Amino acid sequence: MIRVMIVDDQALVRAGFAMLVRSQPDLAVVAECVDGVDCIETLDRLEAAHPGAPGGEGAVAPEVDVILMDVRMPRLDGIEATKQVVARHCSTKVLVLTTFDLDEYAFTALRAGASGFLLKDAPPEDLLAAIRTVHAGDAVIAPSTTKRLVETYVRGVAAPQALIDRTATLTDREREVWLAIAQGLTNSEIAEALFVSETTVKTHVGHILAKTGVRDRVALVVLAYQTGAISPAP
Repeated sequence: MIRVMIVDDQALVRAGFAMLVRSQPDLAVVAECVDGVDCIETLDRLEAAHPGAPGGEGAVAPEVDVILMDVRMPRLDGIEATKQVVARHCSTKVLVLTTFDLDEYAFTALRAGASGFLLKDAPPEDLLAAIRTVHAGDAVIAPSTTKRLVETYVRGVAAPQALIDRTATLTDREREVWLAIAQGLTNSEIAEALFVSETTVKTHVGHILAKTGVRDRVALVVLAYQTGAISPAP
């Protein structure tokens, strides 16, 4: 069962997402929050209620696997809330939801550690697939949109030197897989392009994440543009 928290300042939006999530046998809504402050406080309460949560000190209890996070909210917006979730509740994935296709706030949230990006008006089946994919941690959400978002806002934002140095430790094949991820390819598409099995690709992805120390595939996309491994479209 994938446990979902919904964070949005609009009651009707929360209700709509909750109804959709509850319609699925493998998904459950465990909390609805009105803004980032409410989100963090709720996560802290769950952690206090389940002190034996996996992931070590500061990890969120497994009652929250994925957060549907609005970007623009009062008190504490989705960007700052995402930063705190990533820093203090490392086992929880954040899926950023926004009204705008190219939203600087959404890009900042991705840089803060969000695991994906999706438009609020996406078809219901896309949102449900996004929740499952983010929970699995093996694909970028809406790769074409995320890629254009990164291309638009990455200019002038350099990666820390330590992070750049880590990319130098990648093997040639790992670098091929990394660049393919940055171009929005799925594991199956990468496997087909490189004439290897999907299991092999997953192994390479795991090695790349471990060597670079980044959180997920979205972070790998951002890193590719920040280091110049991939150039933004003109």
